Amino acid sequence: MAKKDDITGKGAMNGYRVSHSNNRTKHKFQQNLQKKKFYVPEEDRWITLKVSAKTLRTINKKGIYAVLQEARRKGTLIKDD
Repeated sequence: MAKKDDITGKGAMNGYRVSHSNNRTKHKFQQNLQKKKFYVPEEDRWITLKVSAKTLRTINKKGIYAVLQEARRKGTLIKDD
């Protein structure tokens, strides 16, 4: 199972940790993923999504149904629970 956001598709980033002496060590920056269960009243069903904390804020602002519609328009496959 990939460590990607189900709505936006964003995953980990590569980069460096840089010390005071400017030594660089490779590092992988992971998304802050949460597994959450949402109720969609328009479709009368529950769905479980793996979303980042940033996407959770977007869902709280716009609503789950609007975010799902936008993701479906972009071609993201949303499975039901």
